[in-house]
Amino acid sequence: MSGKGIHIEGLKKRYGEGDTAVHALKGVNMQVAPGEVVGLIGPSGSGKSTLLKCLGAVIDPTAGRMVLGDEVIFDNGWKVRDLGALRRDKIGFVFQAPYLIPFLDVTDNVALLPMLAGIPNGEARAKALELLTALDVQHRARAMPSQLSGGEQQRVAIARGLVNRPPVILADEPTAPLDSERAMAVIRILNDMARQFETAIIVVTHDEKIIPTFKRIYHIRDGVTHEEAGEGRGFE
Repeated sequence: MSGKGIHIEGLKKRYGEGDTAVHALKGVNMQVAPGEVVGLIGPSGSGKSTLLKCLGAVIDPTAGRMVLGDEVIFDNGWKVRDLGALRRDKIGFVFQAPYLIPFLDVTDNVALLPMLAGIPNGEARAKALELLTALDVQHRARAMPSQLSGGEQQRVAIARGLVNRPPVILADEPTAPLDSERAMAVIRILNDMARQFETAIIVVTHDEKIIPTFKRIYHIRDGVTHEEAGEGRGFE
């Protein structure tokens, strides 16, 4: 897959009006290339969650421009009619908690999104098994979520985020519940998947264990981003 990754220009988000208005984002500029994993860090209340919700088409920005993959999705207004389809087809989400559906087995948890997109069940399950194999959890394909370890659940969640081959993945604290070994395994997987599928990935994190792995980091403070070089250790 080729594309432009993530490109954000002058993104603003204001909550409320007049004297009570809160300017959560004050002009964010950000760029993530296909195949790149970038860290997004900042204190609580700095705008991280608001930025992720704007990028994920969960809330409406106030102004600015966003390009995901090869498509302008927002330019001082949404340029996409079906935001649900945008989230399903263009954006993968990985959260702190895996949020696996408890009554579906591992394969169907991953296959559900392509099924909802109209892909035949057999083909969707084959796509799911391919990713589960790439993430080394294919032996758990018929297991229920309750039978998995925390690390296995997070791998399945990553497979679900990748299954529709989105040009963009937004990962919100994906290693927070994991110990050091499993956290490093997850961030290595994200780097491998980014390179393999040419996916642009933003990882929001407070996890000091993984911050040294990023080659580039965006600090967000008071609704404004500041880019800096990261250490980029261990994922060449």
